[in-house]
Amino acid sequence: MPTSDTTPVDEIPDPPADETPPAPMLVLRDGLPPIIETDAALLDYAERLREGSGPIAIDAERASGYRYSNRAYLVQLRREGSGTALVDPIALSTLAPLAEALDGPEWILHAATQDLPCLAEIGLRPAALFDTELAGRLLGHPRVGLATLVETVLGRRMKKEHSAVDWSTRPLPQPWLEYAALDVEVLVELRDALAAELEESGKAEWARQEFEALLSFEQTPRAEAWRRVSGLHRVRGRRALGAAKALWETRDDIARQRDVTPGRIIPDAALVAAAQAMPTDRAALLNTKGFHGRGAERYSVRWIAAIREVAALPESELPSRAPRGDGPPTPRAWADRDPVAARRLAIAREAMTQLAETHHMPVENLLTPDYLRRTLWTPPETRDPADLAREVTQALLDLGARPWQTDLTGPVITDAILRADVEPDPDTATEPGTEPGTEQA
Repeated sequence: MPTSDTTPVDEIPDPPADETPPAPMLVLRDGLPPIIETDAALLDYAERLREGSGPIAIDAERASGYRYSNRAYLVQLRREGSGTALVDPIALSTLAPLAEALDGPEWILHAATQDLPCLAEIGLRPAALFDTELAGRLLGHPRVGLATLVETVLGRRMKKEHSAVDWSTRPLPQPWLEYAALDVEVLVELRDALAAELEESGKAEWARQEFEALLSFEQTPRAEAWRRVSGLHRVRGRRALGAAKALWETRDDIARQRDVTPGRIIPDAALVAAAQAMPTDRAALLNTKGFHGRGAERYSVRWIAAIREVAALPESELPSRAPRGDGPPTPRAWADRDPVAARRLAIAREAMTQLAETHHMPVENLLTPDYLRRTLWTPPETRDPADLAREVTQALLDLGARPWQTDLTGPVITDAILRADVEPDPDTATEPGTEPGTEQA
């Protein structure tokens, strides 16, 4: 209820008893530093970085949604005793002094797999790291975005309104730079708080193994990435599917050459419509739903060439509906193809869900779902419990699981393999694949 300056103090209503005042907003302790865009300035900060102490908070900003490349357009760093730096890698002739200063100390990143590839591209690779997002997952925090963790763990709020801007813009606006600097402002403090939680919960060694595994992380291209075109399920027939593939590859090539995100050339919906209609001249192409704008007209010759090439292909060279893969079939097909394997999966999934709940973490962090499926689809042949346990553990390690994961999940998987070999009682059994937990990917 609004009040005036003349309203008696004792008549102003108190706030509701259950209304918690908002956490204080996070601000820069040292103000906004000037952007480092000369080799001399970088050399100076690299020296200050060496003189600092403790781990180094690091973050990178890309132009996702605007550019095809994954390159870093800004790198933010902070270390106690060194202060914060905003480094423009585009303006510099070399980042070697920074790479040398960063070689050795622990890095602190949030969601490391997002930034490690673009940092490696400019020659920055960690010798040790701590991932605050992954630590949050292992600790069972329900939401692990940086702003949420900072608020729940440290009691400060962060503004996130510039998270999706075009960081390839030059010059970078000051509000964007303030946002970027804040991303590393409290990473050291957040890391220390989460590390204490990991120790207290007995998960510090689990985290250490996870962070060590991240040191060798490399982003691998998706196999048959064209199959992720939105709306591809509406395309009928192998030739139309081939047209969708050819149009996607053409668009991808154009986007790579221009360094713009593919959707800015032509949207997925237009690719699907053209694959269904198969227009073979410019007029028909530009009359196809979604094929309008500069991208459609400017590259019309290339779109038509792609469609005509597919139209001339023999049937044997057209793509199949089902994607190729070296792994097991989709889980919903297991019951028809191998009922025993389906029972293994159902039993294991239920036990994995319970195990994840016991340790307060997402089940996918307990064990990569693909590792579980591969091990259960083609399990070791032995059924001696001790030998089976050893072979399951080795199979998981060979796939990439960490020792802490095999210690927890190996017995669950071994038990599922042994139990599934026993035919269920038809009076009490449910259909394979319908047990609790089978909805997981």
